[in-house]
Amino acid sequence: MNIDYKKVGDYLLPNLVIENQNYGEINKYGLLRLNYIKEHKKGLYQALLMKNELTNHLLSVSKECEERLKTLMDNYIKNDEKLSEKSKENNQIEWAKLMNNYKNTAEEIILKELIYV
Repeated sequence: MNIDYKKVGDYLLPNLVIENQNYGEINKYGLLRLNYIKEHKKGLYQALLMKNELTNHLLSVSKECEERLKTLMDNYIKNDEKLSEKSKENNQIEWAKLMNNYKNTAEEIILKELIYV
């Protein structure tokens, strides 16, 4: 890895330029991870930035979180008889409450285990 330096006053500062980063595929979990490592894991953030691996890290976190959310929601739906299509037709409000509760629970698990570590 070749780093160019520029002289500013009496100091030589590295000319660090981030190559074209595409944040288009990073979802909310990747952005939450980015914010967390910027604020609380500055060493990791700087290392990922200098190695130009920040985008790859955020993309992998995004994909892993989406897969984990899908798995958790599928398990919750499979194990609860109140979430059948028949109960959805009969009592939509109760069905929506249960789905929101399960989604919030799954997101709490994801945030604790994958984002804020």
